[in-house]
Amino acid sequence: MKNMKIFLLLFVVFALSACGKAVETKPAAATGAPAETASATKAAEPAPKKKVVIGLTVQNLSNPFFVAMSKGAAEAAKKHGGEVIAVSAEDNLATQTAQIEDFITKKVSMIILSSVDTKGIAAAVGQAKAAGIPIISVDTISEGGVNASVTSDNVQAGRIAGEYLVKRLNGKGNIAVLDGPPVSAVTDRIAGFNEALKAAPGIKIVANQNGNGNRETSLAKMETILQANGKGQIDAVFAINDPTGIGAKIAAEQAGRDKEMFIVGVDGSPDAVTTLKENKSYVGSSAQNPFNMITIAVETAFKVLAGEKVEPLIKLPTDFITTENVKDYKGW
Repeated sequence: MKNMKIFLLLFVVFALSACGKAVETKPAAATGAPAETASATKAAEPAPKKKVVIGLTVQNLSNPFFVAMSKGAAEAAKKHGGEVIAVSAEDNLATQTAQIEDFITKKVSMIILSSVDTKGIAAAVGQAKAAGIPIISVDTISEGGVNASVTSDNVQAGRIAGEYLVKRLNGKGNIAVLDGPPVSAVTDRIAGFNEALKAAPGIKIVANQNGNGNRETSLAKMETILQANGKGQIDAVFAINDPTGIGAKIAAEQAGRDKEMFIVGVDGSPDAVTTLKENKSYVGSSAQNPFNMITIAVETAFKVLAGEKVEPLIKLPTDFITTENVKDYKGW
């Protein structure tokens, strides 16, 4: 009997011990559940949004037109929380090609390009496309398969400058043309200017030089033109942009021949406004709006980045400003 009591006592102790162990395991299971939920919640959190970086390469930042464009790009990008890396190609195709390759290496979000050579830049554009980077051409057309182009209506810019020149010469006279780099913006301006001249067979182009779109080269080229054409043999000059036209004006003044001729150009730059207000030989310019142009280019690039459909070519009209109406011109 005594042995039976001891056996029953041991049985009860064992049973209670087993129950205790079962109870102890429950909190461990319950504690693990919240940890798993927290881990799942953490995994579901979205990754931080990558900052948009725009690579901008322009022909030459010594030109006020491209300085204004660079500032406009930074402001437009800021509205989207992006930033701009702006570089100057110094009018050199090899330099601009290397800049685009550098943008690709840096994995920029998009590239905006004002090409120094419409055809020559095609290979670099192709590299950006192959890397999956959207590329927008601004101010000029760029071959190679850009997503879109935003430019002034450069044919119109050349035409209205030509129409003014024809009217001021009463359809007769000798003129010089100062051409520029091999880009669509320049060739289109020349084409528009030549269209206007068709209405005036009495006007003859007696000199055509490439001023490369900058003041210094154009000044030297205009000196050559003046040396080859004596006093009274040049009645007017068409320049493809304002730096070119102002260079021609300086050359004519230094030669003491500025009163023999007048000069018209393209851009409507701050320097042109100052020069027009002098009321001397530089008398008119087809005004562009680089700030508006680059803003549209940046917005177009963001649309491409978002997968939206965009217009392949956007052309912006120009207005002709003169010594008479420059006071009403708002400028850049």
